[in-house]
Amino acid sequence: MFYAPVLFQTVGFENDASLLSAVIIRLVNVFNTLVSIYAVDKVKRRKLLLQACVQMFVSQIAIGAILLAQLKSTNSLEEGLASIVVVLVCLIVMSFAWSWGPLGWLIPSEIFPLETRTLGYAFAVSSNMLFTFLIAQAFLSMMCHIGPFIFFFFACWIMIMGLFILFLLPENKNVPIDIMVKRVWKRHPIWKRFMDDESKTTYHSRYVGGDDRMNDIEGKI
Repeated sequence: MFYAPVLFQTVGFENDASLLSAVIIRLVNVFNTLVSIYAVDKVKRRKLLLQACVQMFVSQIAIGAILLAQLKSTNSLEEGLASIVVVLVCLIVMSFAWSWGPLGWLIPSEIFPLETRTLGYAFAVSSNMLFTFLIAQAFLSMMCHIGPFIFFFFACWIMIMGLFILFLLPENKNVPIDIMVKRVWKRHPIWKRFMDDESKTTYHSRYVGGDDRMNDIEGKI
């Protein structure tokens, strides 16, 4: 989204058309963020993220294939193909706007245990901003040097993101922060190895107030 006008000029749009396409993409982003607000508590977080990974991966591969096969020496596409590229970019922005965009801020605020919540959220926010900055700085240079292969490059990272969600991110829908350790981290097939019984006992006595209150909270969920 940072350089949408430049991208659309590259595939053959005139200045006005490229700016209009960029405005359309921004509107797609805004409206689909509203979709996320509606769907986040009705659909599991992992499902939203994995669905978006599939949609973004397919769209990135399709754009890269079209540009690699059809982009002429004049750096332009036929009108029909250029319109398809715009639609594919909109699909990428759409899926990002209802998943990775807002959930990248929401999930870190929910998923960390109380002992590490401040540090974990600070790390999540700072890494988010850092990599946003790096991508914004590197995108134009990468597009100039590797051309259409930049879309395959980002498709590879989307695949890594999807694998991370599939194997490492636990589902925390409708789970209060008070019982994240017991209900989420200690039941996850990988992360439970890093949770010991001593930390569980300390956590329950300090933040939950014993097993009776824990069972009462779980019964209300």
